[in-house]
Amino acid sequence: MRALLQRVTRASVSVSGETVGEVGPGLLALVCAMQGDTDTDADRLASKVSKLRIFRDDAGKMNRSVRDSGGEVLVVSQFTLAADTRRGNRPGFSTAAPPTDAERLYHRFAEALRSEGIGTEQGRFGAEMEVTLVNDGPVTIWLDG
Repeated sequence: MRALLQRVTRASVSVSGETVGEVGPGLLALVCAMQGDTDTDADRLASKVSKLRIFRDDAGKMNRSVRDSGGEVLVVSQFTLAADTRRGNRPGFSTAAPPTDAERLYHRFAEALRSEGIGTEQGRFGAEMEVTLVNDGPVTIWLDG
C-alpha cells in the first residue's frame, strides 16, 4: 500500500456538499492499495503511520507520533497515487489494486488505525470528494509499504 501523509491542524472531506469526515490536529492520509497488497500490508502501513514521529515535542523537535500527540487521522482513498508517469503525458494506473480489493484494504487500513487507539475518520470510497486541509509545517511524507 501507499500513503501520502500531511500533518494538519484540521482537515475535512465532503461528498456532494455534505461533510463525511473531519479531524482537528493530526494527519490527512491519502491512501492507495496496489496490486498484490494484502491485509498484512494494510495493517503494517497503519502501524507505521500510528508510530511515525512527525509531531513536535515540547522542545519543538519532530519527536512525537500522531498517537503520542493525541491527534486524529482523516483517511481518504486516492487511487491516483498509483500513477505511472514514465511514458507519455497521460498517467497510467494499472498498478492500482482492483476496486473491490482496494475498497476492502482501504477500510482495513482505517480499522487498523482505530485499533491502535487513534481517532479515525474516512472519506467515501470511490466517490468524487472535496478535501480541505490546513497543512501544518508544512509536513508531507510519502510512505510505500
